[in-house]
Amino acid sequence: MLQRLFIQNYAIIEEIEIEFTTGLVVITGETGAGKSILMGALGLILGERAETGVLVNKEKKLIVEGAFDCTNNKWVASFLKELELEETDILLVRREISPQGKSRAFVNDSPVNLSQLQELSAQLVDLHQQFDTLSLGQTSFQREVLDALAHQLGKVEEYKLIYNEWVQAKAELADLLSKQSRAEAEASYIQFQYQELEEASFRENEIEELEQEVKLLSNAESVQQFLARTTDALSLGEEPLVNRLKTLLNEWNSFSSFHADFPALAERLRAAYVELQELSRDIERVADQVQLDPQRLEVVNTRISLGYKLYKKHQVNTTAGLLTIQSNLATQLSGIEQVGQSIQSKQKLVEELEQKAISLAALLSKGRKKQVSYLESNVQQLLHRVGMPAAQLKVNLLPGSLGPEGVDQIEFLFDANRSGQFNPLRKVASGGELSRLMLCIKSLVAESIQLPTLIFDEIDTGIAGEAARQVGLLLKELAQHRQVVCITHQPQIAGKAHTHFFVYKQAGLSNTTAVQTGLRLLSPEERVEIIAQMIGGEHPTPAALANARELLS
Repeated sequence: MLQRLFIQNYAIIEEIEIEFTTGLVVITGETGAGKSILMGALGLILGERAETGVLVNKEKKLIVEGAFDCTNNKWVASFLKELELEETDILLVRREISPQGKSRAFVNDSPVNLSQLQELSAQLVDLHQQFDTLSLGQTSFQREVLDALAHQLGKVEEYKLIYNEWVQAKAELADLLSKQSRAEAEASYIQFQYQELEEASFRENEIEELEQEVKLLSNAESVQQFLARTTDALSLGEEPLVNRLKTLLNEWNSFSSFHADFPALAERLRAAYVELQELSRDIERVADQVQLDPQRLEVVNTRISLGYKLYKKHQVNTTAGLLTIQSNLATQLSGIEQVGQSIQSKQKLVEELEQKAISLAALLSKGRKKQVSYLESNVQQLLHRVGMPAAQLKVNLLPGSLGPEGVDQIEFLFDANRSGQFNPLRKVASGGELSRLMLCIKSLVAESIQLPTLIFDEIDTGIAGEAARQVGLLLKELAQHRQVVCITHQPQIAGKAHTHFFVYKQAGLSNTTAVQTGLRLLSPEERVEIIAQMIGGEHPTPAALANARELLS
């Protein structure tokens, strides 16, 4: 609820502070005293745009600040948390306009932009002024009315969760399909490259080993000659080194006792003799393996040529590089297959979520359809009470595609004169009619929906007598569990208020304005006098005073 409203330097208001109460609050006063100016100032903290022309003092900034009791308001708590603003039960909303035209908005003394202010204020105050059709003409509000009457607001939230999941899943599916399309365009080439490497079937370090082998094969004859010379020198020539070493070893054995170091030296000589024997045998084995084989040389050269070709193609210079490329290509091919599997899985999820959304939307639609005749007939009865006996409301409920709130296309149509011509509200209803229509609708849904502070500016246009009394009764009923503020000229409405403020003109306190708006909270005795003046003029008769007391009783 709105607890306090502070206004400074706005139009003919130099400075006013109003402490609001719960229940039905009425504001009355003479024409031009500034009642609607109060609503204009309130509109600033609701996010409306302002011009510097409304500043009383062109050298001071304009300030409007509202304090709202938001205890147990989960939406406001969530909003503050999302914007990382201070969370308090009493919410301070302030708007400042500088003489240069710069506008600033604050929530709990933290700056916010205009769209954030508008989003927040929509949950705090519902302001109905002349020709204001914003909420009443919005499909979202019209849908909420039917859902509130059907007691299915919880189902709507459940549907929204499913619908948002479905939209998200569809977006992810579209992304996967796009990836698959791009991948399939490259898949044949990737498959060709992979197949080429797979058929080459190189093992680790193979090309490097083949390069070594081709070097040996190309020089097989000279290598064989070299190995033969080495073998002759070691063990096959006229004076083999191994035989000479054996003779020398025998001589060392004969002299081993002549010096302390001789046995060790002889042992080392024996080791060298054994090593040379083994070396000679290994060289002979290698010599046997080195063969001049033109066919093998051709095979190796062909294999190396294939390797060099693939080196150049893939811009690598090792067998390991080719094997890495092959592994990466295999991964890409596997990824393409996995995208296909993911698409199947995502398509299944999209279909499941769509069926859930369709089923829930059908239930919501069924519930709304059941409330159409109830809403139409009860609103007509209430319109009759508030002085619009010929007015009718018609609810158009047409099927459509899945949307954020179901499949229903909802529009409220209005006929003010029982002409049989129903048209959208924004085209046919006057400001006063819209305000009374909104009052009737919200009276029906008041127990089923959390309403913010309701403010009606001149809801009494064009009515008097019994119709005005019925409007007052409806306002009072609506105010039993929420705050309702009403600017009125009708004593029948003013008499139903729990709190009564009176707006008046007074001499300006400074040189900036000749007159300024004043406001005071009326005592019970003052209320009798003011309501009597609303009935009988500035100097009320005893009959008017008696009538005023009757209205207040």
